[in-house]
Amino acid sequence: QVQLVESGGGLVQAGGSLRLSCAASGRAISDYLMGWFRLAPGKEREFVGSINRSGGQTYYADSMEGRFTISRDNAKNTVYLQIHSLKPEDTAVYYCAADSVLITTPNYWGRGTQVTVSS
Repeated sequence: QVQLVESGGGLVQAGGSLRLSCAASGRAISDYLMGWFRLAPGKEREFVGSINRSGGQTYYADSMEGRFTISRDNAKNTVYLQIHSLKPEDTAVYYCAADSVLITTPNYWGRGTQVTVSS
């Protein structure tokens, strides 16, 4: 199976940027659709976006369009989520996920990395 480990989260002021990383092991991420989700306190898990196997196509939830960029480096077996113009409402645990067919219902999850945006 594939194991996913997120990193890059932390405390940042509103208006700043972060790049989260998701390092995979066990399997090549080129085998998978990759995606990002987030979970804020008191809210349901929210889909952020996804990227296809080659990295040539991305999809973002409507609420995420514009400030979020997903990329992947299959040679490094790593997928990234870059967030610009961070807002306090972006505060959440961000999770990396992988699936062979449908990324909105992924079979594989990382344990998450905390992003906290201060005002």
